[in-house]
Amino acid sequence: MFEAYITNTALYPLMGIEVGTTVHFPTTTQELQAALAKIRIDGKRYSEVFFTSFDSDVLGLYDHLYECENIDELNELGHALLEVRDKGGLETFEAALVLGNHTRSVKDLINLTQNLDLYRFYPDISDDEGLGRLYADELGTIDIPEHIQNYFDYEAYGRDVRINEGGVFAPGGYVSAVPEGFKEYYHGPQDIPPEHRIFAYPEKAEPVHSILATLKRFQEAPPAPKKDKAGPSHEER
Repeated sequence: MFEAYITNTALYPLMGIEVGTTVHFPTTTQELQAALAKIRIDGKRYSEVFFTSFDSDVLGLYDHLYECENIDELNELGHALLEVRDKGGLETFEAALVLGNHTRSVKDLINLTQNLDLYRFYPDISDDEGLGRLYADELGTIDIPEHIQNYFDYEAYGRDVRINEGGVFAPGGYVSAVPEGFKEYYHGPQDIPPEHRIFAYPEKAEPVHSILATLKRFQEAPPAPKKDKAGPSHEER
């Protein structure tokens, strides 16, 4: 669902170059240990994992992930997002990120995945007029006499709806949230199920000379040809 580029910043003074690798979430203990071994994170000499960047096909997710996250929590978030995707709720989750409530931490994001039923999301609604027509004509929130329908200001009505609901137009449509009822199902790492706890230091880290050799091969290799890549649709995720 998302990936993180992790680095061992302690090696920079020694090697003069950023030493890092990519981890895909959700992941397994074995895959994580292999990634940590590549950058010499062994829990002895080097133990601090630094997240340099994030990327995801969940729009806007990387804006809410930071440099010193808990790896097990990230893995739990990855599993939670898989469940959201399987239930067809990714667009609602993405819109909720734009709305901005409950997005300040990974803990918030995990809880957000469990509260999407509190969000009203209407796809393909991108302006106040469209919102006004949706609420008036399709949802029937106001009774407009037939003889004045052609003169009714749908844009003004939609603007009032948006302001009163505190809603926003997200890339995929319009979203608003029920003012109350958000529940905190996840309280912290202690709530992560055992099968999703994956952090463990590798038994043996890759030696420095091996890393240097790998970097040298990478620097000497010809650049890969660039390919145009279209963003994935929700059907492809």
